[in-house]
Amino acid sequence: MITDFKKYLQQKAGISDADFDKLEPALLTKQISKGAVLLRQDEVCSEVYFISSGLLRAYTVDNAGKEHVIQFAPENWWLSDRNSFLFNEPALFFIDAIEDTEIIVLTHSFFDLAGNITKFTEFNTKALHNQVRQHQQRISLLIGASAEERYIDFVERYPNLLLRVPQWMIASYLGITPESLSRVRKELARRNFKPTK
Repeated sequence: MITDFKKYLQQKAGISDADFDKLEPALLTKQISKGAVLLRQDEVCSEVYFISSGLLRAYTVDNAGKEHVIQFAPENWWLSDRNSFLFNEPALFFIDAIEDTEIIVLTHSFFDLAGNITKFTEFNTKALHNQVRQHQQRISLLIGASAEERYIDFVERYPNLLLRVPQWMIASYLGITPESLSRVRKELARRNFKPTK
């Protein structure tokens, strides 16, 4: 896991072997069983997760007990409740494992060390900006797009998840019922829909 994370940071952030050697003591690895909860709503989040293998999700639960999936995080994605992590506020999300998952756990100690590495700081700033951009796009879709448009966006954003995620979770992510999702998929199949990515 650590070797994969090193390759990821070298490819994406351009950090050197020497820089990674400074960060490695602050890295933790964990194996998470399917269904395990890593973070509960209203706890304070003290970790950021890099997914080495497997699949996590972030979701909220409303007052009626209904889940609303906010994000899926497959291999080479990062996941955390950044609001809670950065501002020490109660978490807005639950985070759990959809599959058996291997993660690199990044704590505040890691980010304190990484703050002294210019290339990582630039990478992390760009990643945070990209996350804001993706959340804005998602909000725009939820407010103004049809169920079909939202589903097409999901397929293009997460091309490898269709067979890994239960249909009810996909429906929850899209903000529609499983029945509506079934209708959308049937209509797209009838038209021979193929993702563009």
